[in-house]
Amino acid sequence: MKYWLMKSEPETFSIDDLARAPRNTACWDGVRNYQARNMLRDEMKRGDLAFFYHSNCEPPGIVGVVEIVREGYPDHTAFDPDDHHFDPKSDPAAPRWFMVDVKLVEKFPRAISLRELKDHAAGKLTGFQVLARGNRLSVMPVSTAHWQFVKSISKGK
Repeated sequence: MKYWLMKSEPETFSIDDLARAPRNTACWDGVRNYQARNMLRDEMKRGDLAFFYHSNCEPPGIVGVVEIVREGYPDHTAFDPDDHHFDPKSDPAAPRWFMVDVKLVEKFPRAISLRELKDHAAGKLTGFQVLARGNRLSVMPVSTAHWQFVKSISKGK
């Protein structure tokens, strides 16, 4: 099993939106970065876990955990001219963009803010990719050690 961090702007799709979805499950669509696309398409596997991260909000941070329940498949929003994720260069016969399905595992009792994560950047979270300067990826791998430490913070330990 691998661990991940997946970012979403809460105004677009929040952890509460996922909690309201049928069976607490939804597609993770709209990723339009090739490096992140490759992870969705090639590396994320059913049963992997990911931190759900609210971005571009105040305060940004990790708000829960999701499980990958369907591996990468073509992102249909790329083919829909009425969708804001439409990509006129994406062809259903040779899809450019992919998505996975996620299921809510846990909503944390409190968000773990980016500020709180940065407080551990020189210790237990050294090298945690979401803390890297200029990191704009919406999907990124998380090491087992970082996963375990963040989970311990979520429990108040």
